[in-house]
Amino acid sequence: MYEFIKGTVEFVGPEYIVIENNGIGYQIATPNPFIYAGKMETMVTVFTYHYVREDIFALYGFETREEKKLFTKLLNVSGIGPKGALAILASGEVQQVVTAVENEDESFLVKFPGVGKKTARQMILDLKGKLQDIVPDYFPNLFNADQLELHTQKGNSNLEEAILALKALGYSEKEIKKITPELRKEQMSTDQYIKKALQRLLK
Repeated sequence: MYEFIKGTVEFVGPEYIVIENNGIGYQIATPNPFIYAGKMETMVTVFTYHYVREDIFALYGFETREEKKLFTKLLNVSGIGPKGALAILASGEVQQVVTAVENEDESFLVKFPGVGKKTARQMILDLKGKLQDIVPDYFPNLFNADQLELHTQKGNSNLEEAILALKALGYSEKEIKKITPELRKEQMSTDQYIKKALQRLLK
């Protein structure tokens, strides 16, 4: 519902911050509220997730879209709720969490509050191989040297946008992965990538 809220920091507490925007104070729970302590009365942008359940109506906020993405993915893991997901993100090291999942490092994951061996295993089962959009630079093994260089260029950024668009259209990860190597060989606009991808997918 809310992609982000831009406003001034009016309050910082142990569980949440308050951002004032046009006379309205938004109470936003964040992984580590005190990162905003030095920004009182300063304009900030907080990427928000609107969480609604029968007994909960809350806003959760993050410094970056990557943190927000990881939070939403964690919520889909059985045994992890908003509080647990915030605790996992509180370290501020998104890549550490991704690395632990990809390496099946249960001993690291169980260090988080509320995460036992069963939940750690569930995190690995549910998330491994599905976090490329959060820290794509963690997955250099997906490219050879020439493609890795291309990855830093604008053409590859367009490809990443095209892949996200294809996912939004309903194409599966498996379907997209089959055609991605061919697409990486060329530099095109996002729109051109999408058109070419659809040609291949619809063959």
